[in-house]
Amino acid sequence: MYGAQLIEALHRLDPTLEFLGVGGDRMRAAGCDTVFDSKDLAVVGITEILSHLPKIWGLFRKLIAAADRRKPDLAIVIDAPAFNWRVARAMHKRGIPVVYYVCPQFWAWRQGRVRLLRRYVTKALAIFPFEEQFFRERGVDTTFVGHPLAGLPLPAITREDYAQQHQLDAAKLWITLMPGSRRKEVAMNLPTILAAAEQLGPGYEFLVPVAPTLDLHFLRQQTHGTPNLKTSLHLVPESLPALGHSRAGIIASGTATVEAALMNTPFVMVYRVSPMTYLLGRSQVKVPCFAMVNLIAGAAVVPELVQHDFTVENVVRHLQKILPDGSERESMLLGLASVRTQLRGSQGAMSAPDRAAAIIQTMLATTPP
Repeated sequence: MYGAQLIEALHRLDPTLEFLGVGGDRMRAAGCDTVFDSKDLAVVGITEILSHLPKIWGLFRKLIAAADRRKPDLAIVIDAPAFNWRVARAMHKRGIPVVYYVCPQFWAWRQGRVRLLRRYVTKALAIFPFEEQFFRERGVDTTFVGHPLAGLPLPAITREDYAQQHQLDAAKLWITLMPGSRRKEVAMNLPTILAAAEQLGPGYEFLVPVAPTLDLHFLRQQTHGTPNLKTSLHLVPESLPALGHSRAGIIASGTATVEAALMNTPFVMVYRVSPMTYLLGRSQVKVPCFAMVNLIAGAAVVPELVQHDFTVENVVRHLQKILPDGSERESMLLGLASVRTQLRGSQGAMSAPDRAAAIIQTMLATTPP
């Protein structure tokens, strides 16, 4: 999604630009010649990635070979640091300037890896306000451009039309369930989320947006064992309209938490990984909280239920505090509003992709072909 936004912004500045790389349907629709699909890199965890290494290494070599044939003037890598710092290194060795859009979260853990950006990246474009100072202090030329989602409007479709489109009961309160965008995340998070939904009872409609990195058949299989939710659980195609019209959400840690904040939807953040991944990774984490909205706000805006704290009882207890009107819900809404303001940056109506595109265009203009 971020890649597609950036391609469209760059094409508005220069329609003659050509793109190749790794992406999905949205990047292809925006005009990118994809060497392979980004779904093939959708692996999460430390131990989980080991079995996928041969495949990922083969895809990496395929991408670099394509770049060698096409000889790009500039390389843009987006997030995915385990893969993309190697892409950045390969491009740097070939004398190609590298832009890192959506900087890796080295401020959260493995801070020593900032040296990789300093060595191989020409320009870093940060999407969170605190990142610019962090990376600049460590010698990386960084500019905060705002969050790519911050300019998105609330859903245009009315709640009544959305209910009719997806066979939802408009008289009930809706809760959006977002277990993650990778199969492993869904397998680890969704069972407890569904159990919490069952405990909340039949008075709600539960919406499960299908992430672009997942297929509908897989999610249907994962939700098949919940007969008590048969009439109240709905798989829907997009997250933002679901969040925008929901009373609350149960959201796995990640970009979805930012989406919920931007849609003004109170939520409970949850997450679980394999015990070995948690054991290996927890000691490396350098931040006091996990939820991005809490990191941006510098306060506990939303509850975080991670690993052993992620239980049905805890999810239900926290949801029941924010579903009704009252001080708990109002306090969270105020916190989410503060986060939205910070994510938009200070450059008026200019969107993050447009700011990023303007910087990249300047780099292209000063880069010898």
